[in-house]
Amino acid sequence: MHVFGLIGNPVGHSLSPPMHEAAYRELDMDAKYVTFEPDADAVEAAIDGAAALGIDGLNVTIPFKRDVLELVEPDDLAARIGAVNTVDFSTSPPRGYNTDAAGVRRAFDHHDVSLASADAVVVGAGGAGRAVAFTLADVCERVHVANRTVERAESLAAEVRDDSPATVTVTAGGLGSLDERVPAADVLVNATSVGMESEETPVRADLLHGDLAVLDAVYAPVETRLLRDAAAAGATTVDGGWMLLFQGVVAFERWTGRDAPVDAMNAALRSRL
Repeated sequence: MHVFGLIGNPVGHSLSPPMHEAAYRELDMDAKYVTFEPDADAVEAAIDGAAALGIDGLNVTIPFKRDVLELVEPDDLAARIGAVNTVDFSTSPPRGYNTDAAGVRRAFDHHDVSLASADAVVVGAGGAGRAVAFTLADVCERVHVANRTVERAESLAAEVRDDSPATVTVTAGGLGSLDERVPAADVLVNATSVGMESEETPVRADLLHGDLAVLDAVYAPVETRLLRDAAAAGATTVDGGWMLLFQGVVAFERWTGRDAPVDAMNAALRSRL
């Protein structure tokens, strides 16, 4: 039996198990997805133990994404982002990846949104914001990072600028900068928790427009106020469930070398959202 899983603390809320288990059933795989909740000071032992036990792969969630980066051999993108959310134990040392980044791109692609030469705005400079900003800077023409703490946005923008193609323009500002940047943007991503289980929105409705594609990383609720406002403005909307789905799809394909049964994984995920 192949064993895959998730480490984090807490992990009881995770939707990864039903999503991956659905893939194993669809492909008739002899595999199991399990969750592990090590203490904060035991993550190194957890990775070593997983390798010793022959576990095939692990997803990594809060608060261990940065810690695990130091315990595996990260690929270039994970190293640039500074976080690992997927570990492949088929090599020694284990390899680390950040599939959140690929999840963003595949979520947009699934909705026929082209990122090539786009003018993109990212709201948030935390862990999700980092993955989104680095990802978009690889394909977009312009990336603007807006954050409540301006210094944090500027710091992230400087890192992205240093590690991205010279053809991309990377800027930063406070949330007030959204007034200027969103009306001119092609792509908007909310990478904050604003709107989670609430009617809050990180972007005023009057800034949204019909030529915009909006991805909200929040998936509880699936239809956030930001997405409702965006739909009312005629924008293309991409809910956070798609980003969650495709980061899992990419992890599955990385571990197994097989095409993921996306429809089965999506159905299992949507049934829990």
